[in-house]
Amino acid sequence: MEGERNKTSVHKIWDLFASVKLAIVIFALISLTSIIGTVLEQRAEPAKNIQILTKLFGESLAPTMYNILEKLGFIDMYHAWWFVALLIILATNIIVCSLERLPKIWKVVKEPIQPMREEQLKKFAINREIVLKGKPDKVKDAVTGAIKGAGFNYTESKEEKGYQFYSQKGNYSRLGVYVTHFSILVILIGAIIGVFFGFNGHLNLPEGAMSNVAYSGREKVIPLGFDIRCDNFDVEFYGRSDMPKEYRSYLTVIKNGREVLKKSIAVNDPLTYEGITFYQASYGLIPENFGKGIFIFRVISRDGKISNLNLRFGDTFEILNTTISGKIIDLSPALKINEKGQVFTYANQMNNPAVYIDFSESGKHKYSGWLLKRYPETWQLPEGHRVEFIDYWGVEYTGLQVRKDPGVWVVYLGCITMSIGLYIAFFMSHRRLWVRIVEERNNTRVVIGATSNKNRAAFERKINKMLSLLSKRQEGGR
Repeated sequence: MEGERNKTSVHKIWDLFASVKLAIVIFALISLTSIIGTVLEQRAEPAKNIQILTKLFGESLAPTMYNILEKLGFIDMYHAWWFVALLIILATNIIVCSLERLPKIWKVVKEPIQPMREEQLKKFAINREIVLKGKPDKVKDAVTGAIKGAGFNYTESKEEKGYQFYSQKGNYSRLGVYVTHFSILVILIGAIIGVFFGFNGHLNLPEGAMSNVAYSGREKVIPLGFDIRCDNFDVEFYGRSDMPKEYRSYLTVIKNGREVLKKSIAVNDPLTYEGITFYQASYGLIPENFGKGIFIFRVISRDGKISNLNLRFGDTFEILNTTISGKIIDLSPALKINEKGQVFTYANQMNNPAVYIDFSESGKHKYSGWLLKRYPETWQLPEGHRVEFIDYWGVEYTGLQVRKDPGVWVVYLGCITMSIGLYIAFFMSHRRLWVRIVEERNNTRVVIGATSNKNRAAFERKINKMLSLLSKRQEGGR
């Protein structure tokens, strides 16, 4: 009795995991939690998610909601034990469902097609009958030609008063759903590999700086195994607005003290090295570095003499073949002039960088003014000389999203397999065809029976076409 109870319990558990209802519930839970995990920034600073929750629940409830969600694991959801458990339950459900149903389907797939009695053929959902002039031996070629025209290679069986031809195609298409099941398991395996053996971090890298680590969340430091350096960062705006059109980072990978890779990256154009991918995510000004950067100028004298200069705040430079010199007096990351002609800084980003230069000749003050990086008309001096403001380097950082996902190729393989499985499941069908020709009063009665596990209407059209072809051949042979 005890053994019987244990067997019953095992059967109940098996039936639970073989249930399609369980799959629907698990899919719904994974989808719902994934939505929450998408809204909340995973492994981010608390302030970022509190800001999101403030918009959803208000300022008073946001901290409380954050604490609850953090304890439930939603701030690092894809590493939470319950989320991994949901994936394992889903995988188990798929495996058990497949094992439960596959033997029956496999039997149908491998079962060879056999001749059928006429009364059996007439019971099929697709059945047709036509009478042709002549005895079976005379119309046999026309019938077999029509069968081949329908795309079937047939087996022939001699009967007492005629022949029977039978064929099947697409019997392995019944396995399409199991190919799809397998692909889901492959995708889940790839996702779990990515969760446990990969990482998703960030790195704010100043111009000219180098780092051999990235950061995940507030505390976790992730060694990269190499150095990444930001050589330069540049933003292109739409016209003269402050809306960024493109921001691009110029990166160098250094391995064992040697530069091994250089690439400029932009949004949707990342750099990948040793399985680690750097995506362009954000940028910003480094307040403590502002005033310590390097001004990059191209100075062109009236007679065409060019000098390329790298200067710091307070430095002095001369225009070649002249006694005119300039001194850097002031700078602004985002300069604006109001209606009264007053100059002010309107943002803490390098939206409209400007430098104020005082020019003198032979030691005597000559004139001064602002040179704006985005306004080349401000670079021209009264005597025809030109001071081009190329860049103010070393005061911005590039915000990089750093990701390693060793399971991504497994996921890609799963997606390709799923595409194949879905194509088989939805666009291919298991079709079986029997055609029996029997002599009847010096004529031949043709009886057709057929089955299709899906898209029966299309198969019926093909059989109707086959009958139409037979009728035309009969008429043409008269």
